[in-house]
Order: sequence, then C-alpha cells, then structure tokens
Amino acid sequence: MRGERYKVVASQSGTVFRFGSEGPKGTILKIVVYSETGLPGVYNLAFGDYDIERDDFDDLSRPNNGDAVKVLTTVVGTLFRFTDRFPEAIVVAKGSTEARTRLYQMGISKHLTEIQENFEVFGIVNGRFVPFDPQGRYQAFAARRIRGP
Repeated sequence: MRGERYKVVASQSGTVFRFGSEGPKGTILKIVVYSETGLPGVYNLAFGDYDIERDDFDDLSRPNNGDAVKVLTTVVGTLFRFTDRFPEAIVVAKGSTEARTRLYQMGISKHLTEIQENFEVFGIVNGRFVPFDPQGRYQAFAARRIRGP
C-alpha cells in the first residue's frame, strides 16, 4: 500500500518491527512480529499495541488514535522489509477477531491491484490456500513476494 508510513525500527533478526502511532491519544507503541509456524517457510504476522513493561503486545486493543490507515500502511511496509530478508517466505495473517479479519479483507480488496504488483495473495479457508477473490469469505490470508525474472 502506498501512503504515509511511520518510521520503523527493525530487530537484528529482521522478524520484529516497532513504531509509534501518533494521534489524539498521544504516542502508542506498536509492534509487528513475524514468527515461524509449524510449516517450513510459513510465517505468521501478528501486530498490536506494545507494552514495554510486560514485553508483550495486545492484538485486541482498540486505541482509536485516528491513524488506522497509516498504521496499516506501516505494517504492510514491514512485509516488504521482512520478505527482502526472507524472500521465499509465505506470510499468513488473521485478524484477532472476525470483524478485524473482515476489515483486513476489505483493505486487501481495495488495494488488490497494487498489492498484486509485488505479492501473490491467497485467502485461507479450512486450512487451504485459495486464490484471493474480493467476494470470498476467508478465515485468514497469505502472501508470497513475487520475484522478477
């Protein structure tokens, strides 16, 4: 997704990214974590509000800081950085609630042409990867970076 993004700090491993959301509620720390799943080459993308004291994050929070588009654009930006480092990775994402999963699907659908310039996009239904269709209903989503010839 093109658009304004926050400055992101990446971990040495290239699997954790942190940034601050700026808005009426002040600065809210965010974290994006790519973690290995039980399937070779498949990573889960998780993100949420970061709690420094607990060194953990909350993916159910609703901060309403007025910058949701900028936050999501920043998260997508980390996907590029992650797949630069792990070019063969398949990244799976699911909302922490059904409503958020639906919100993510609407965002993917809205920007699908742009996304498909760089990624193959799949919907996940009952554990199966299927080509993404904006009219489909999915439990999660997956993306794989397209590499040039």
